[in-house]
Amino acid sequence: MDIKITFPGNKKVFADTGEFVIETDQSIKNGGDATAPSPYTYFLSSIGTCAGIYVLSFCRKRDIPTDNISIIQKTEYAEDEKGNKKLNKIVLELLLPKDFPEKYLNAVKKSAALCSVKETIMNPPQFDIITRTAE
Repeated sequence: MDIKITFPGNKKVFADTGEFVIETDQSIKNGGDATAPSPYTYFLSSIGTCAGIYVLSFCRKRDIPTDNISIIQKTEYAEDEKGNKKLNKIVLELLLPKDFPEKYLNAVKKSAALCSVKETIMNPPQFDIITRTAE
């Protein structure tokens, strides 16, 4: 999949996937216009929403209503040896209704863990950055 990244102004950076344009911006305190989430916010959100699609699919296959199901994603930060703040832990808390079938509690938790975004983070790809001049 090729994604074209463009710079439409100020601190905005857009990603054109061919099907969608994902708009990002920076907060006002970081020099942006705060017109869209930051790339880092999208990154973090992709983890919870990815887990969410697995939970949604799990429940739909079993005719379990999802109206009262949600996921709270919590992030924990720690300082590295240089004193820089870094993401240390992500916790996904599945909030299930009282009438959620007890026999599926462990299985729905396992389904959330199948998230491909999480799997990619756990087994990171190699990155190459190259330059070339446009023709």
